[in-house]
Amino acid sequence: MKVVDLLREKGGAVSTVPKSMKLSECVIMMSDRNLGSLVVIDNGAVLGLVTFREVINILAQRQKELRRGPTPPVAELAVEAVMLNNPITTSLDDDVADLHDLMVSHHQRYVPVLEQGALVGIISFYDIAKVIIESHVRENELLKSYINDFPEVQV
Repeated sequence: MKVVDLLREKGGAVSTVPKSMKLSECVIMMSDRNLGSLVVIDNGAVLGLVTFREVINILAQRQKELRRGPTPPVAELAVEAVMLNNPITTSLDDDVADLHDLMVSHHQRYVPVLEQGALVGIISFYDIAKVIIESHVRENELLKSYINDFPEVQV
């Protein structure tokens, strides 16, 4: 299966934010829209990703500093300061199995999909897992059908 097929099934909706947006605004947006990630763009180019991982990391850092350290409060931080810079990306022609391996090796749960440099969608690890499970279910059904249709041996 190709990334284009996966995007065709799930849709190409993707939420973007400018690098200057406050992290607190991103958190509200993610919560209100039930999103796991936001793509950070600048002049149409993908700069980074903000996921709940980045939010948790900054909250943990603030807590370690007892909220008095050098890390600014979430309400003051621009998304540019905490985003995952230069995330791996994929294209419509890439194979989903190869993308899975890339996501695992880079520990990246969300991957922007680019076509000729333009953002056309985003793939999550959940999307990949769903495709793999559905593929295994279909294979299992085919194997069961094959076994049930196999002629009995006369002894």
